[in-house]
Amino acid sequence: MSFETHFHETADALTALTQSGEVTTLGYNAERSDFVRFNRGLVRSAGTVTQRYARVHLIRGSRHADMTVTLAGNGEDRALLAATLDELRAVVEGAPEDPFLLYATEVTHTRTVQTAQLPSPEHIVEAVARAAGDTDLVGFYAAGPIVRGFANSLGQRNWHEVESFNLGWSLYHHADKAIQTSYAGDVWRDEEFEARMALAKSQHAALARPPRTVNPGRYRAWLTPAALQELTTMLAWGGFSGRARATRQSPLLRMQTGDASMSPLVTLREHLPGGIAPGFQADGFVRPDTVDLVVKGALGDALVSPRTAKEFSLAPNGASSSESPEALDMAAGTLARDEGLAQLGTGIWVGNLWYLNFSDRAACRVTGMTRFGTFWVEDGAIVAPLSVMRFDDSMFRLLGDRLEGLTAERDFLPSSATWRERAVDSARLPSALVSELTLTL
Repeated sequence: MSFETHFHETADALTALTQSGEVTTLGYNAERSDFVRFNRGLVRSAGTVTQRYARVHLIRGSRHADMTVTLAGNGEDRALLAATLDELRAVVEGAPEDPFLLYATEVTHTRTVQTAQLPSPEHIVEAVARAAGDTDLVGFYAAGPIVRGFANSLGQRNWHEVESFNLGWSLYHHADKAIQTSYAGDVWRDEEFEARMALAKSQHAALARPPRTVNPGRYRAWLTPAALQELTTMLAWGGFSGRARATRQSPLLRMQTGDASMSPLVTLREHLPGGIAPGFQADGFVRPDTVDLVVKGALGDALVSPRTAKEFSLAPNGASSSESPEALDMAAGTLARDEGLAQLGTGIWVGNLWYLNFSDRAACRVTGMTRFGTFWVEDGAIVAPLSVMRFDDSMFRLLGDRLEGLTAERDFLPSSATWRERAVDSARLPSALVSELTLTL
């Protein structure tokens, strides 16, 4: 039975079990995923996972409760739904009224199905083993369809099915020295993978040189998309949240009050067509394709969840409860990625950042560590790997007056998280050239 057929059967069964005075909603998460783990360039483990989950939400007036159960995909699911509803009814009976409960009551149907051009897992194994050669490659490959569905007893049905792949790998050298790379999307191209592997191998060779330690200070820096993703992830910790803005706890508060801005080169948006996240959320609200978060350096719209909308009298725009982007898109610039070393000149090539946190949230100041694939560069050439350093800098500087340019090429960077299920959040980001990155120790 297909996922979509099973979803509709499950939704119909839940609606039939719904009693007078009740509203039920169904959140349906499923996947059929091929997984391959690599170690020393060889297969460590491989397999396929097929799974289905249902989040059943029972609403009676302003009292409600929900439960997530694992579905079998057969005739046993109806009995499971009936038992789940009985448990939820007992909980709702004694639950307090929720003044901020808000769910979709206007029935809006949607259906999205996107297929991918994916090779067989055997092809991936052969391609990775061949490209890895005699390097110590450690990696993880995940591919296949991810589905999300929403239904309620009011008759609404929303379906989202997207195929994609995500291969992340490291070429380990010694101690803490490695090159970390990824390749993801919906069309696998051997030549693209081989080009990424060739670049990783060239940087891997440079790891054999004695590491360079530099003094704390401010250095010219090239931030790869992976490094930039770590920084934009910090912005997503409340920076675009309607609740954080309403309570004045946003790290972008100074932009909110007009006391700071970013570079006119910076435009950030939530852009669902460019990612793999669904166009609806857990309460049934349909999301706009695009929400402009930062427009040419100026603060744009917030992501507003239903509860935030109800509490602060705002208009919801289909944001999840976290109110963070699930398909972050940063506008491209004009720099050529192939000319990155030449554009940098002398400074630091930052392949990855690590262990980030706010050192001063109100000032949007972030601290963290450099890690994989970070090099000292002189006159446009890699001289040596850089010893691990701590940085501490304001995003209003790095993406503000210190930002010199962004590349025309961007990387698609889906989350590699697979806790219980494959994640659907992603980012599409360029590389960034900044005139100063502050290293503190």
